[in-house]
Amino acid sequence: MYAAIGAGLSVIGAGIGIGRIGGSAMDAIARQPEATAKIQTVMIIAAALVEGVALFGVVVSLMGL
Repeated sequence: MYAAIGAGLSVIGAGIGIGRIGGSAMDAIARQPEATAKIQTVMIIAAALVEGVALFGVVVSLMGL
């Protein structure tokens, strides 16, 4: 039961983090449309890092079974 709670919290945290990254990137693109390519690159890298940390959290929480 506790493993499921830990995995769920990891996924919720990742969803919130990736949502904030995407929202901030859209704000930045709206302010500086000429920097779209650079902003998108940084956004994708940051989202991938958050996703990796979330996957690590899920694996660690499920290893506690």
